[in-house]
Amino acid sequence: MTGTTKTPGPVSATIRPTTIPARIRVPRGTGGAAVASVGASLPAGVVDSAEIEARLGLAPGWIARRTGIRARHIAAPHERLDAHATAAAAIALERAGIDAADVDLVLVATSTADEVMPHAAPLVAQALGATRAGAYDVGAACTGFLSGLQSGAGIIEAGRAACVVVVGADFMSRVVDPMDRSTAVVFADGAGAAVLTDAGESRIGPIVLGSEGDTDGVIYVGREKQTIHMAGHETFKIAVARMSEATEQAAAAAGVELDEIDLFVYHQANSRILAAVGERLGLRSDRVVDCIEELGNTSAATLPLALEQSFATGRLHDGDRVLMGAFGAGFTWGATVLEWGVTA
Repeated sequence: MTGTTKTPGPVSATIRPTTIPARIRVPRGTGGAAVASVGASLPAGVVDSAEIEARLGLAPGWIARRTGIRARHIAAPHERLDAHATAAAAIALERAGIDAADVDLVLVATSTADEVMPHAAPLVAQALGATRAGAYDVGAACTGFLSGLQSGAGIIEAGRAACVVVVGADFMSRVVDPMDRSTAVVFADGAGAAVLTDAGESRIGPIVLGSEGDTDGVIYVGREKQTIHMAGHETFKIAVARMSEATEQAAAAAGVELDEIDLFVYHQANSRILAAVGERLGLRSDRVVDCIEELGNTSAATLPLALEQSFATGRLHDGDRVLMGAFGAGFTWGATVLEWGVTA
């Protein structure tokens, strides 16, 4: 039908009494934040690099030689990002021994929420059963999880919350042109989460964040054509420089030397970037986590997924010093040093 404008009628919303707490609980922490646990959720579908090489007409092994990636998880069309974000958060809460009803805030760092609105975080909070939690999304691209960590830790340290769930989740396959070899070979899907709790004494050091407007569109997703464009060579140079600088700044802010840090967990963008940062800073390769081979670049999810893999493989122990660093579109970047676990 054309030529007719329809005026929407009144909308009535049904408020379910079960979603409204009997009383409002105002959380109060004692001012010390720690990472109590991590969790992860990955789509079951796996795409080998050989399949992408055949599609793009690339020589066998081309992707692994340039990125270190041999496979990646890709979500099926029916899978929802908020479902994987919820699953990762639920695992982390179970490991921490915390009931969802005791969560004060849910933060979801993502650039690829299932809808423009509602955002992912309130959907995750509801699915978790975190009925008393506030919830909002964090938009800082690949630096999103680190930005969420700063917000969550800061809120606990201010005494305004005792438990915050921080999720990093992205389905990058939803914004990738499958025929663009600069992006199709690296990006992937996944979700990771961390539970932050009030530990009395803060175990998360100062979080150094930086930004610079990407006026040249080095990493760009537009509104009309919602596919990611990335200038790989420029991204490589800037990512190495900024993560190296942020590493030194975060260590200095925490009052530690680089040789006092047990594990370096960087954004898993490309194995060559990880190697270049390690070389610039003089780090032994066994101290730098590189788990991109089977996971690819999952944007905001790479840091919690790398923490999860390090935990699962026994590389993380209570009291370990861990430096986390990231770089993403915007440009955004940052780093921090934390002591792993809630007890020394």
